[in-house]
Amino acid sequence: MSEGLRRVPWSGEDGRAVFVVADPDAPGPVSRRADTVESVQLEMAGVLLAHARQMVDEAGPAELRHLATELTRALADTLRIASRAKP
Repeated sequence: MSEGLRRVPWSGEDGRAVFVVADPDAPGPVSRRADTVESVQLEMAGVLLAHARQMVDEAGPAELRHLATELTRALADTLRIASRAKP
């Protein structure tokens, strides 16, 4: 059994990172919920990227600013998920 801390993809009430003691060989309900949330975040990042590719040449400054904000959030989520997946 290789237990360790896992950061979950949501923040605590104080806005700080939340961790759970996780066993990859026997994931509990919090780890399974985190997996589901991360899967949705990755799917949303893909949808956002496709949308960005379509609108980048036609968008005005306000739309591009909003797009950059959303892409930044999606990239931060994706990097957090990817860093957890490293061996």
